[in-house]
Amino acid sequence: MGAPFEGIIQDVKGRVKCYKQDWVCAICSGVSIFAPTFYIFFASALPVIAFGEQLSRDTNGSLSTVETLASIAICGIIHSIIGGQPLLILGVAEPTVIMYTYLYNFCKNTPDLGAELFLAWAGWVCFWMAFMLILLAIFNACNIITRFTRIAGELFGMLITVLFFKEAIKGLSFFSLGLIVFALKSRRARTWRYGTRKLRGFIADYGVPMMVVLWTAVSYIKPSIVPHDVPRRLFCPLPWEPASLYHWTVAKDMWKVPVVYIFGAIIPASMIADLYFFDHSVASKMAQQKEFNLQKPSAYHYDVFLLGIMTLICGLLGLPPSNGVLPQSPMHTKSLAVLRRQLIRKKLSHWCLLLSLQPTVVSSSSFGIEEHRPSLPPPLPSTSSLVKNFFYGIIMKQVSEHFPFAFMAVDVLMKNLIGRVYS
Repeated sequence: MGAPFEGIIQDVKGRVKCYKQDWVCAICSGVSIFAPTFYIFFASALPVIAFGEQLSRDTNGSLSTVETLASIAICGIIHSIIGGQPLLILGVAEPTVIMYTYLYNFCKNTPDLGAELFLAWAGWVCFWMAFMLILLAIFNACNIITRFTRIAGELFGMLITVLFFKEAIKGLSFFSLGLIVFALKSRRARTWRYGTRKLRGFIADYGVPMMVVLWTAVSYIKPSIVPHDVPRRLFCPLPWEPASLYHWTVAKDMWKVPVVYIFGAIIPASMIADLYFFDHSVASKMAQQKEFNLQKPSAYHYDVFLLGIMTLICGLLGLPPSNGVLPQSPMHTKSLAVLRRQLIRKKLSHWCLLLSLQPTVVSSSSFGIEEHRPSLPPPLPSTSSLVKNFFYGIIMKQVSEHFPFAFMAVDVLMKNLIGRVYS
């Protein structure tokens, strides 16, 4: 397991070396960074809004969409600035909603607590959760994550998906199906045979946000289509309005909880801490899979340590804590990898042009017009034909769509090929 704090110290040292580069690369990327930003924003915000509505229904309004959004906003800002793995996306997942529903039902059925002390007792649960997560990080428990195989992460992601679909299927409507179909179609706009290249790229990058806005507007046109048991509009008071002010003073009410229940909170805290530890670490592992060819180190120990601090902050504010979520985290990495894919696709087009064409210089003389070709060796016979290059481009397009992890090998191969042609 190693000495205490060893994993955290190694993670911090590894991330400090590339911390400046992370921000410089993001700033220098220009407007191209907005496409994955908008995409992952809607991919994260929509489930959190749905889970907030479910929490409001299951806890009789003690928690709602305002609290879930505030939680991911606070934790997201903290993690983006001082987090170890910037590719990790935080959010309130379905397991958190289920556990908080059990906590509320327990408080409601316990005379010594009641629904009035639900958030205060949940604050103590978060306190013990934070304590356990910090201990796990200090004593290098995250080393066990490296021994999990890909199938373990995929199975856990499938569990989250099943839990999400279980609730989402209850509110399925015409608008939901329309949003899903058109959003999936827009993501593959680059493979369309019509429209200009820039238009197809714009639709592929910003199609999901546009479809969310479009189908939300359509829902106002035909309200009668939506079933009565499906929530139409959410009541979201602002954080400074009277309906939300209670959450900022939950820390004072925590001392009203009887001592026996303060220590009794260790039992649910241990179960939720195990869930958060595994969920957070697996989400981080799935966001940096081998096929993504990431060059920067991981930070499992430090991220779990920071998760404990954020859990404590959320508990003191009466908010459900956020942790690394699936499938948003690997989706975030894939949305950023599109930029690399486009860059290499341009390089491949340039290489095909170099292999198929030779530059020609035309000059005039006293005897008329003369054509001169540079003293370069002719291209290889196997690649000199435009027809072969055409089929080669088709093959590489399929590789770029379905096997992006092969780009590094293609990069080396093409450089060596050009070196042999023009050496």
